[in-house]
Amino acid sequence: MATMETGELIEHLRAEGRSLAGAAEAAGPDAAVPTCPGWRIRDLLRHTGTVHRWATAFVTEGYTEYRPDAGEPDLDGKALLEWFREGHGLLVRALSEAPADLDCWTFLPAPSPLAFWARRQAHETAVHRADAESALGEPGPVPQRPAADGIDELLRAFHGRRRSRVRTGVPRVLRVRTTDTGDVWTVRLSAEAPRTYRSAEGPADCELSGPAGRLHLVLWNRLPVTDVTLDGDGELARLWRENSAITWS
Repeated sequence: MATMETGELIEHLRAEGRSLAGAAEAAGPDAAVPTCPGWRIRDLLRHTGTVHRWATAFVTEGYTEYRPDAGEPDLDGKALLEWFREGHGLLVRALSEAPADLDCWTFLPAPSPLAFWARRQAHETAVHRADAESALGEPGPVPQRPAADGIDELLRAFHGRRRSRVRTGVPRVLRVRTTDTGDVWTVRLSAEAPRTYRSAEGPADCELSGPAGRLHLVLWNRLPVTDVTLDGDGELARLWRENSAITWS
């Protein structure tokens, strides 16, 4: 898998944010979001819009230490949707205009802070676009190339951290394979944090395979495991589903 350029990620962010807003508008603020139990569309817009503004502040102000977000707005209906669209536009513009040598706080490995924020916000928005679409029916897949990059971020960056709860008492191996982009990851599970390699070497206890766009949403627990192919021990897929929820920090 070739690394996505920052410009590509910004364009992905732009498209996914617009699609999220469109799905939210079609569903209405009171519509339930099946992929986020307990949430309504208004909750999704408030959360994602707050994250967008939070990220924008690091990019535009160059904060080099963590700062909390400003909190969710007391908005609803059309005003909330307009607020979301405005914040999404501000984030896209901030990333587009940021210097290549941007220096600010980040929380996952990346070639640069600018590359980090473009990647993280593109994939954040893509997953929440799927959430918005779930209020209308089954969410559409993420495009192939961004989906493969999103899988890589999830497996190697998020679950490379010590806080990952995907652990096993006895060492096991989970393999993830995209059938359309040719990408393969081997996830070695143990009592420690997972270790993921871009390799198909060695046997695996369980393999999940399918088109990148669907596999991405399955691994983010937005689609059921039955939407991809499972070979081997289904208990590892259950373990992933029950323990892989992400917190950003």
